[in-house]
Amino acid sequence: MKSLEEILPIRHPLIIAPMFLVSNVEMIKEGMEMGVAGCIPALNYRSIEELIAAIHELKAAKTPNGAFGFNLIVNKSNIKYKSQLEAICAHGADFIITSLGSPEETIKMAHQHGIKVFCDVTNVEYAKKVEKLGADALIAVNNTAGGHRGNMAPEHIISALKKECQIPVISAGGVGNYDQFQYIMSLGAAGISVGSPFIASLESNVSEEYKNACVDYGKNDIVMTEKISGTPCTVINTPYVQKIGTKTSTLEKFLNKNKKLKKYIKLLRFVKGNNAVTKAATQATYKTVWVAGPSIEETKEIQSVKEILQRILFPGK
Repeated sequence: MKSLEEILPIRHPLIIAPMFLVSNVEMIKEGMEMGVAGCIPALNYRSIEELIAAIHELKAAKTPNGAFGFNLIVNKSNIKYKSQLEAICAHGADFIITSLGSPEETIKMAHQHGIKVFCDVTNVEYAKKVEKLGADALIAVNNTAGGHRGNMAPEHIISALKKECQIPVISAGGVGNYDQFQYIMSLGAAGISVGSPFIASLESNVSEEYKNACVDYGKNDIVMTEKISGTPCTVINTPYVQKIGTKTSTLEKFLNKNKKLKKYIKLLRFVKGNNAVTKAATQATYKTVWVAGPSIEETKEIQSVKEILQRILFPGK
């Protein structure tokens, strides 16, 4: 199987993972200068024009040993999906990461424009499906990932996917330092996708309170909540999260079982959840929901993207 450096024009097998409201052009530009890849959620841009402007800025800053891509939510909750896909294909990127839906249309269109497609997976069954559709690599989302995480430990999901699939496996979750990076690579991963450590970066646009929370809290403060998008999501266990709880209400569970209403309820919760996370990321209020993963354990101070990459890739240098 190919390594990530063979799939993308990068020097080190690492992707700065796409994070809603956190990832931005400045972060990815700094990453490309360090010889890694970076990915931004297309939903971080309110309009297609803003997305296109970001593509052109990244293309202008692209280095010989760096790569950039975008993350697409490919299910019906993302009403901008098709226009986002068309814009990325028309204006160019090195890769697309798909999440929460079928990547079939994305793979077909992206490949026509020479763009690689990596697909988030949490189990072998779905991995086989996307491999059959022509995915270039699997993003193995494990149970130490931030945001929408998987249920399998890194050792188990990497081993299972390598056994059952023929395309490269990129591990997502649980890497915040050099030893963790080396351990995951030793399991046979083609590369690593790292997100949460970059929340507390100088280049991140989130609030100082959010960044400081990633410094002050640790892996034992991460809990799962169903209250953001309906899909279990990891957040920092702030007093507000403790107050509202992490489980859906009896009414919400009833509505989710109604076949006619289910898709509308899911869309409403997705929008409502995103709005809550947006407010928490950009302003400090008593109603704070900060998304993060256990790897914030290694975040001891707010640093630049380059310093964080140095910590993960080249300790002691």
